[in-house]
Amino acid sequence: MINIAKQIEYWLGSSASNIETAEILVASRKYIEGMFFCHLCIEKVLKALVVKQTGDIPSKTHDLFHLADISKIVITEDQIGFMQILMKYQLEGRYPEYYPKAPSPIKISEYLNETKILFQCFSKML
Repeated sequence: MINIAKQIEYWLGSSASNIETAEILVASRKYIEGMFFCHLCIEKVLKALVVKQTGDIPSKTHDLFHLADISKIVITEDQIGFMQILMKYQLEGRYPEYYPKAPSPIKISEYLNETKILFQCFSKML
């Protein structure tokens, strides 16, 4: 039997660390890498929610929508739209044939801020 509190603490702490890393990368103008860590932040907070909902270790997936579904949370249309953007950077950050062109610094700043807001929203559900 797993220690649910310890698992949630792990995923939440790792998620918070990932948003800090995203901030550092964006400040260093490593935009694609920063977006990858934005995705990772949301993925991990969702995994904490999966643990809370299921009482089990989350599956090894990077699909934000699958994790949200398993955690049984309700997500808004705006959150869905933003999660679709993050999914693009999760895939495209891993495979060279999908490597995207970075959005403008202004857009990246908006995405970083939206990630922080989503992280806070999901964290409050724990």
